[in-house]
Amino acid sequence: MSKTTSVDFAKALADQTRQKIMRLCCCEWLSVNDIVAKTDVAQPTVSHHLAILRDAGLVDVREEGRQTFYTLNQARVVDCCGQLMAAFAPEQKATLQLIKISDIKS
Repeated sequence: MSKTTSVDFAKALADQTRQKIMRLCCCEWLSVNDIVAKTDVAQPTVSHHLAILRDAGLVDVREEGRQTFYTLNQARVVDCCGQLMAAFAPEQKATLQLIKISDIKS
């Protein structure tokens, strides 16, 4: 999978249902059926949104038999937020701290 750009990230976030799915999948693995039950959104629609999030690298996927489970890829969310900060708020203290930490890890 290629690296998610800030544009891909913004497009993935540009939908309220995808944001809700991301919040639900944060810190736990959920099946498509779990997500459908918690969102009251039809299964084909949930699957469509999950495909967009998966293509953007924002969810991790685990297959178990006939079920597919999803969890939020928090590291990718942090990376994408950092890209936005660097592009649009490069002089802000938080961005400079993020760049310092990133340089240390490199």
